[in-house]
Amino acid sequence: MARRGRSAATGFLRDFQEFIMRGNVVDLAVAVIIGGAFGKIVDAFVTWLMSVLLAPVLQQAEIDQLKNLPYGLGDLAVAIVNFIVIAFVIFLLIRAIEKFLRRQEEVTPPDPVVESQERLTAAIDRLTETMNRQ
Repeated sequence: MARRGRSAATGFLRDFQEFIMRGNVVDLAVAVIIGGAFGKIVDAFVTWLMSVLLAPVLQQAEIDQLKNLPYGLGDLAVAIVNFIVIAFVIFLLIRAIEKFLRRQEEVTPPDPVVESQERLTAAIDRLTETMNRQ
């Protein structure tokens, strides 16, 4: 029975290793790490932006920091601006990728082998139709 336990454990570890090494899992892990770092940059940028843009208003209200607004409104405002900044950056990134892909499609010439196979297939289809009519 000890052998079965070892083979089951080895099988489990092998399955786990295969799961971890799948491309989508590794890509997801990288995306989470980069997303966390990007989130910190966005938080710092938004905090700076809000302090610069809202400094006169905060001074009039005698509030030293945005987060000190009553009823948690400062945290809500920062979260909303964070969301808008992140959404805008993702929009720009996706737009740039789509533009790059469109240019790649325009630049990439058609494969001559594929074209010849398509012509050959069309010729065989015409020959088959002609033979079927007769």
